[in-house]
Amino acid sequence: MPPLPLPNPFVSALTVGVVGTLSKAFLNLACRTNVTGAEHLYKAWEDARKCEKKGILTVANHISVMDDPLMWGILPLRSFFSNRTSRWTLGARDIMFTNPIYSAFFANGKVIDTIRGGGRFQDAVDTAIERLDAGDWVHIFPQGFVRQHTVNPPVDRLKWGIGRILDECHSVPIVIPTWIKGFEQIMPEDRGFPKFLPRLGANISVSFGDPERVTLSLEKQRSLHRELSRSHTTDTGDQHSELTLVIEQALNNLGNSIQNNKTT
Repeated sequence: MPPLPLPNPFVSALTVGVVGTLSKAFLNLACRTNVTGAEHLYKAWEDARKCEKKGILTVANHISVMDDPLMWGILPLRSFFSNRTSRWTLGARDIMFTNPIYSAFFANGKVIDTIRGGGRFQDAVDTAIERLDAGDWVHIFPQGFVRQHTVNPPVDRLKWGIGRILDECHSVPIVIPTWIKGFEQIMPEDRGFPKFLPRLGANISVSFGDPERVTLSLEKQRSLHRELSRSHTTDTGDQHSELTLVIEQALNNLGNSIQNNKTT
């Protein structure tokens, strides 16, 4: 399949910039927000700038329909208007791409049209791989659905699409595990009327983990798989599963470390 056409750069920057600015205003005015480890993302931006084909992949637990874009309101305002420092993400077709207006808005907001239940070999996963190989930043919620009970670890079993992305990228991207809390207070699943309005006063936390260990683990796993594949002793499914497990463990380790810090 040929690569999907990219959105107009100006319209995309304007869309992401406006949404990012509104997200930042909401977090600053309506929530109490704590951020740790943001330096890992900032360093990844700089490293990716120096190596143009080195992508960035952030992965996080998924606890609210508002996680993205609100979680990125913690970033500097200028970052929303630059392609290098604004993320691509995967978004559900049955929610975000239901009519031409929504489709245009979310596509310009750097959301990749994704079929939930469509499997790891669908076009959306191909596009995510293409963006990472181009040196872009892609963010993924590898659980695939909102899981508000995973505000604390462990995360549920992750979708293998993340494993395929990590397997098929030209090189392992800079992988940053991310743990978020409090967004379930903004859009709780049991919220009453008005159901569509976000709730105020949430205690938000966004924590970025150190990418060095998880990225090294992924590189070792990929190298091992390539050695084994030469002797036909492994298959693609095994590799995707094992790479996905590395991400699952990294997320749980980060979530557990945050919990432990709060109890000491």
